Order: sequence, then structure tokens, then C-alpha cells
Amino acid sequence: MEPVYRGLGRCVCCFWLAVAFDIVGLLVLLVGVFVNVFFYDLLIYAGAIVIFLSLIWWVFWYSGNIEVPPAELEDDVGLLKKDKGALSGISGAVRRLSSRVSSGIRTSFRRNGGPSTSTHTARAQRSAGGLPVGPQLEQVAVAMATMTPQEDTPHTAVSSAADCDVEMPHTTTETSPT
Repeated sequence: MEPVYRGLGRCVCCFWLAVAFDIVGLLVLLVGVFVNVFFYDLLIYAGAIVIFLSLIWWVFWYSGNIEVPPAELEDDVGLLKKDKGALSGISGAVRRLSSRVSSGIRTSFRRNGGPSTSTHTARAQRSAGGLPVGPQLEQVAVAMATMTPQEDTPHTAVSSAADCDVEMPHTTTETSPT
């Protein structure tokens, strides 16, 4: 047997927290308005913020006390109603059709360049000739320029790496006298 809730409903704690936040917020706000202190603006804003935060507790209390009959919940949680005759067969067919269409759309996005890790991984592992390319065969050239305080233009040196020329900057090391 379900307990019978009277007065404040099921979420009594949320109700009293909302009332407490309202009272504290109102007190802080009124102190900021009527008491002569140098930080009155802080009290006014803090009181308004506490009253605003009480709305959270009011929403919890209200939504916790909404009562929905189990017969209306059956559709929302995915329970199929029995003994509905032809209507049950039609809704089952519509659900199956809907799931097929949505899964088909999902797979077409994945096939046509959507965010799928297996597709991108397979593309990255193949070279132009179709042979697998390991990470040890890939080379990345990075050129960096270093400016010294005495000069306005960087000096660059040319080095050869794996059949391509890459300009490398000339770097200098400054040492402090010891």
C-alpha cells in the first residue's frame, strides 16, 4: 500500500530548504538596504542571489510532487500496452520501421565521412599504393626560426632528410658569465 502524502507532499525537505533560502535571502537583502554599512551593495546582491537560488529548491519540490498515473507512464518508459488489438500491431510496426530508418541514417553518416574512428584509422594506415604505412615510416619536418637580440634576420641552414630538403634555422645558445 502506498503512503498517503498530505500537506507538503513527498519532498518536504526541498520545501523547507526553499523557505529557508527565501528567508535568509530576504534578511540579507533588507540588511543591505536599511543598515548603514559600507558594503551594502554586496549584501543587496548576495540577498538577491540567495533568493534566486531558492528557486532551485522550489522546482525540486514541485517536480517531486507531480503525480502521474502508471497507465500514462507505460508509453513513456517503453512498456507496451497489452490487449489493444490492431492498434498494438500497428504501433509495433511503426516502432520497428522507425528504428530501421534511424539506424540506416546513422550508418550512412558513418560511411560518408562522419565521425567514425574505425574509418579514419583504416584510412590513416594505408598509403597511396594501398600498402600499410606504419608510424615509423612517416616523417614530419618542422622548421623553427630563432632571433637573436643582435640580429634582425634569422640564419638558416639546409639539411637533407629522406629525399626532401628542409630549411633548418641556425640556433645559438647564450651563456651567462660565471
